[in-house]
Amino acid sequence: MIFFDGTKTATARHSSGIVRMNTRLLAEMGSAVKPCAWKEAARMAGPGDWFLTGELFSEVERPGFRAFVEGRRFRMAAIYYDAIPMKHPGITWPQSVARHPDYLKILSRLDRIWAISEASRDELLGYWRWLGADPVPPVDVLRLGADFGPERTRRGQVVHCTPGRGGNNVQPDPFSDPVLLCVGILEPRKNQGFLLDVCESLWAEGLRFCLDLAGRVNPVFGGSLAARVKEAARRWPQLRYRGPVGDGELGHLYASATASVHPTIAEGCGLPLLESLWMGAPAVCSDLPVLLENASGGGCLPTAAGNLEAWKSSLRRLLSDDPLRARLEREAGSRPLPVWADAARAILSVLQGGKGSGC
Repeated sequence: MIFFDGTKTATARHSSGIVRMNTRLLAEMGSAVKPCAWKEAARMAGPGDWFLTGELFSEVERPGFRAFVEGRRFRMAAIYYDAIPMKHPGITWPQSVARHPDYLKILSRLDRIWAISEASRDELLGYWRWLGADPVPPVDVLRLGADFGPERTRRGQVVHCTPGRGGNNVQPDPFSDPVLLCVGILEPRKNQGFLLDVCESLWAEGLRFCLDLAGRVNPVFGGSLAARVKEAARRWPQLRYRGPVGDGELGHLYASATASVHPTIAEGCGLPLLESLWMGAPAVCSDLPVLLENASGGGCLPTAAGNLEAWKSSLRRLLSDDPLRARLEREAGSRPLPVWADAARAILSVLQGGKGSGC
């Protein structure tokens, strides 16, 4: 039996990337796994079983968890995301910063790890080497699904947004100008403040386009950014903050966007970039190694992270160069992309005793 860790996911109030990933994997794995909290698995799992977790944890948050790991009678596997809390502690949730060192140490005691990108795999192995952890479990790369929503429909298979046909939060669009879409929680790491600098400069030059921001506000770090967005929207009607949106609404936003924009300064994988490509919307993204893993296949304009003039140039080209935009749209809509069913099979092939590596 494979016990699937739902300790936090089952009661999560926000649809974060981790929650969405766990939800999609659980749906694709179906009856092959049994969702449960870790304390339930401690009572039920035995020799021959696996406990698979895609959640974050520490001994402080889960008292007794280290003993659960060290004294287990079963095997344990985990999905690893990134070391952002340790690399950027000043702009990361304090709880995450406090948790992460213990989390990474506990991961080294498991039997199998899947990292969500080559970059995150390398940083995990590098941290373990620095820590002197030995032995450590094998770490494979899990390609996350790009298929957006359970329907798996791509942009050419869905009805595009027209006035009055959006989701609950998607209002009729009074503009005929191109639309850039930025998806992600409002916080310094996602760098929407920098994106506003870029867009306001281009608007001041007379370039016509709209910017949609979708995502909830980080309650610790997002307040001043949300205030700036609100103030800027009064001066620039082309700017629209959608707030948190569900998958249905987000699908309409992707499907009607000219392109998506990802100015982030740190990612574990960059799921919105993959979902944008799946929905046929080309992307302008920071040239982080982790984003280049997915951007290199086509449909993207990687741009120097945090470089104002470089971003202005990329957005100007995208919005003004029709042949370039058409090429990026073709690449985004036609390139092969991973799907969640494949991600689920990669994990199950290992945990059920097959020879797959998860790559």
